[in-house]
Amino acid sequence: MLAPMKIIVRWLLLAAALLLVAHLYSGVHVTSFGAAMIAALVLGLLNTLLRPVLVLLTLPVTVITLGLFLFVINALMFWAAANLLDGFAVAGFSAALIGSLIYSLCGMAIDVVVERIFPSDV
Repeated sequence: MLAPMKIIVRWLLLAAALLLVAHLYSGVHVTSFGAAMIAALVLGLLNTLLRPVLVLLTLPVTVITLGLFLFVINALMFWAAANLLDGFAVAGFSAALIGSLIYSLCGMAIDVVVERIFPSDV
C-alpha cells in the first residue's frame, strides 16, 4: 500500500532536486516543475535501462580508473536526458558532469529521507 506512495514522493522530490540543481548551477536549465518531473522520470528510466549496460561495457575502463569513469557515465545519462527533452537543457558535457554530481548528492539525501518516512518491512 505504501510502495506507490513512496515512489510518487521520491519522484516529486527528485524533480524538486532537479530544480535545485538548475538554481545552484547556471549550466543546467529547467523551465518548469512539470518539465522537471518529466526529466526526473526520463533520468530514472535511463539509469534503470541504459546505465547497467554502459557500466558492463565500460568495466575495464572503470577498473583502470578506480571507478571514476562512473562519473562520466552519470554525466552521459544526464546529458542524454537533456538532449531528449525540451524543458531541460544542459550547456555541455562539463555542465552535465557537475549537474549530475549535484543531482546525485541530492538523490542520496532524498533516498535517506524517503526511507525514514516509508521504512521497509524487510
